[in-house]
Amino acid sequence: MEHIRIGMPVEVNFDAYPGKVFRGKVGSISSGTGAEFSLIPAQNATGNWVKVVQRVPVRIELESSEAPLAIRAGLSAVVSIDTGLSTLDRL
Repeated sequence: MEHIRIGMPVEVNFDAYPGKVFRGKVGSISSGTGAEFSLIPAQNATGNWVKVVQRVPVRIELESSEAPLAIRAGLSAVVSIDTGLSTLDRL
């Protein structure tokens, strides 16, 4: 999350459309995790202090004109955000 900014280029690959790459950009980044804004947030009152994975919603705006027709809720996707850093820069 440290290097992701609004407007960065994105590539999305959906399992339902193998070989098809949808391009877009980062449209927005949520100000909190998904659990923070849920109607009934999960409570951990058992004294178990194991760190739970948190997901920060990132909105992707697709550029492809065919994207609204082809994409359906629930599809599995792999999203790649070009932060401009090489793999070595991230270490």
